[in-house]
Amino acid sequence: MTREENNEKLISAHPVDDTVRAQIMDSLRALERQHDMTVLFACESGSRGWGFASPDSDYDVRFIYVNRLPWYLTVESGRDVIEQPISGDLDINGWDLRKALQLLKSSNPTLLEWLRSPIVYRQDAVVVDRFKALAETGFSALRGYHHYVSMAKKNFREHLKGETVRYKKYLYVLRPLLAARWIREGRGVPPMRFAALAQAVLTDEALLQEINRLLEVKMRAGEAATSPRWPAIHDFIERELATALAHAPADDPRPDTAGLDAFLFDVVTNNNDKEHRKEEVPT
Repeated sequence: MTREENNEKLISAHPVDDTVRAQIMDSLRALERQHDMTVLFACESGSRGWGFASPDSDYDVRFIYVNRLPWYLTVESGRDVIEQPISGDLDINGWDLRKALQLLKSSNPTLLEWLRSPIVYRQDAVVVDRFKALAETGFSALRGYHHYVSMAKKNFREHLKGETVRYKKYLYVLRPLLAARWIREGRGVPPMRFAALAQAVLTDEALLQEINRLLEVKMRAGEAATSPRWPAIHDFIERELATALAHAPADDPRPDTAGLDAFLFDVVTNNNDKEHRKEEVPT
């Protein structure tokens, strides 16, 4: 558990065990063979990506893949999600590229967080750079804002009403609330790393110190660990949630989707060309 080299006020850690990383890479290669597809991007989602994993946190691996050309040319659409049964600490799931682009068109915040994850296992750099550029230019502040406020409201209602709470549930409300503030302030797509997000939008030193204390405890404790309410953080959440519910960014124009169509065409056809050339190589 260490502070970043730039003297951040909040601790942040993204631990990935080398043995687990090797297992993840092996799993991705096995999925490519099993499903006849190519992984374009694979990252860590969840608490490791946010920077506040507990010692017993799972590895939430998420990936985007492209199928072979014939998959896109059938009358009935095929299944566009690959979900692996959870095995030990590994939770591995992926979305087909077309599904990912459909979600990108709606400014899906989960997908945008994947693209900003500090832990990347695999990526086709050229493809992912284009994907990220499309994500930035097509971001809908209004859709993103409503997503985060709804998430914060739901988690607060379901997990923070009692006198005893799980440490991580405070962070599961704080993170979307601060992401909503980021958007409300006109900053664009929120960062995935919680420390970077909180330090950018919060100026109250006492609150930052209290959040840091919460992070320190959460990152030492198990996922299910609980404590009595943290009054300062709880009071801030109630005030911030009320503010978030009373405000929203102005409606924004729908982005041009022509770029998404062209990107899908390029990636699918290029991938098919690569596979075709591979098949022609004499053995």
